[in-house]
Amino acid sequence: MLPMMLVIAILLPLVAAIGCYFLRVSSIRSLIVLATGVCLAAASFALLGQGSFTYSPGTVVGISWDSLVTLADFALLFVMLYFAFKLKNQLIKVFVLLQIIPLAVFELFILDHAVETPAFFADSLSLIMVAVISVIGSLICFFAIPYMKEHEEHLHLVKSRQPQFFFFLVLFLGAMNGLVLSNNILWLYFFFEVTTFCSFMLIGHDQTAIAVKNATRALWMNALGGMVFVFGIIWAYAETGSLDLQVIIQSGSMGGAMLAPLGLIVLAGFTKAAQVPFQSWLLGAMVAPTPVSALLHSATMVKAGVYIVLRLSPAYAGTFLSQGIALCGAFTFLACAAIAVSQSNGKKILAYSTISNLGLIICCAGLNTSWSITAAIILIIFHAASKALLFLCVGTIEHGIGSRDLEDMHGLYLKMPRTAIITIVGVLTMLLPPFGVLLGKWMAIESASGDMFVITMLALGSAVSLVFWARWAGILLTAPLRDKVVPESQSVLTRFTLTALACIAVGLSLFSPVIYSKLLEPLIGKTFEITAGVFSSPMGVFAVYPLFIVLAAAFIYSWIETKKAASNKSSQTYMCGANVPETGVQSFIGPMNGHVELKASNYYMKEFFGEEKLTLWVNFAALALIVLMLGGAL
Repeated sequence: MLPMMLVIAILLPLVAAIGCYFLRVSSIRSLIVLATGVCLAAASFALLGQGSFTYSPGTVVGISWDSLVTLADFALLFVMLYFAFKLKNQLIKVFVLLQIIPLAVFELFILDHAVETPAFFADSLSLIMVAVISVIGSLICFFAIPYMKEHEEHLHLVKSRQPQFFFFLVLFLGAMNGLVLSNNILWLYFFFEVTTFCSFMLIGHDQTAIAVKNATRALWMNALGGMVFVFGIIWAYAETGSLDLQVIIQSGSMGGAMLAPLGLIVLAGFTKAAQVPFQSWLLGAMVAPTPVSALLHSATMVKAGVYIVLRLSPAYAGTFLSQGIALCGAFTFLACAAIAVSQSNGKKILAYSTISNLGLIICCAGLNTSWSITAAIILIIFHAASKALLFLCVGTIEHGIGSRDLEDMHGLYLKMPRTAIITIVGVLTMLLPPFGVLLGKWMAIESASGDMFVITMLALGSAVSLVFWARWAGILLTAPLRDKVVPESQSVLTRFTLTALACIAVGLSLFSPVIYSKLLEPLIGKTFEITAGVFSSPMGVFAVYPLFIVLAAAFIYSWIETKKAASNKSSQTYMCGANVPETGVQSFIGPMNGHVELKASNYYMKEFFGEEKLTLWVNFAALALIVLMLGGAL
């Protein structure tokens, strides 16, 4: 049973990706994507039900899987080198060559191939990651089926690029499942590089000048991460004599000798998770079609980075490296939340918010207590659902109104009522208790109570993030009352995906006490007391079920009052002169009898939090913190 579940989780997406590429009939491709998604979700739940395991596959026609992975790894690196020459990018050439050469020396002259290393290891963390990747990732792939058809119609393509698009989109899921289940660190590195290449191809999918530029940036930044990963692996092997990830984690007790390789691997995780100052590659990914943005930000690429940092956390617990990781993560959380305040582009707000929340997860890994690790896993679960939902909503809105700017979303309910309601749900799951993202933030702040610098940054970052989420919710909730609003036309898969993700975001929050008790407590130990749906710790309480009851009552009351207000007569807004007497026109008669149109917009505080004002200084500060972190490790 276990081998079959692993085949479905890791190899089935590869087979499906090949099918999507070569079977160029859209209906067949759609069927392959749908069937693969259902199988992945079922396999992830089966693995979750089975529990922890260690497993090594046999051979394929007498060839070991280790040899096959090594061959595939070098083949992939040479493909990346080919693209480096094609793009004429010196950084990619250098970073890829500095992976190929040391890795070849390591394989040929240093590594003892006679020692067997278990290929796969899974505990609750790995299995939760597989479920997040398989369920959320599959729903994003479902959404992509109708979305890409509209997208290509908008681009007026003569020849469809969907076969290549779905090849990399589906392959991404298998690579991520392989990464989080790998116990052999060379396997983990291979899947790490597969995600790098998939992201490069997906970001550059539209082949516009800006898409190619941003894809190139993503490739060189993640190739930098791959390079430091290789040196970290070689150094860790020199100290431990093992490729077994569990052995490397347990060898953290060796102290200073292991901190340097651990620091390098953590740095690789930072680049993959787009932590400041490596955030520009993820911000540039916005040019890709919406399903790509959703997949990168919620279920795959960036989660690989935080997974690596979190997986290694027992090895660096109680060290200066751990403190440095906490500071770097907290700084990213605060800095990116502050920059997000100045943005009106919906995708950019989501991108900065993603980087900010990933910083919070990494901060929790650095705090390295049972409370903070619990917070990190809770954030991984709930952030994935809410952020996938919001990215897909923004993509749907952009197709509907031709804009992703917040200021163009005023009165969205009148044009796209279904999408507007679901977007509001997504925003509220990021903004309000008792939803899971706020539960995770509460746990993180509780766990940082002993560190003045970290808790200050976490408190400020949480307060600042409230500004842009509340602003977005307020914009979506503003619309003139109408007796009847006609729902927008949507494909079945679009409506299903958005509704399913909204239900997951709310439903998982409702069952957060059960998730904690059944999945996290066995892994980490009892960190929080739960009584009648109320989490409690020595520092405070988070009342999930009581707050849900209050929220439900508030929703019912608001709904009743809104229905009553629909029958009220509305009047024009009083402005600075006589109103123009035309129905639906918000203008007044100004100087020289000219018509002055009423314009209202939000204040984005660009003079304080503007991207161009803060980015350079934020990058310098983050780089200094990383140098300090690695300096302590060395």
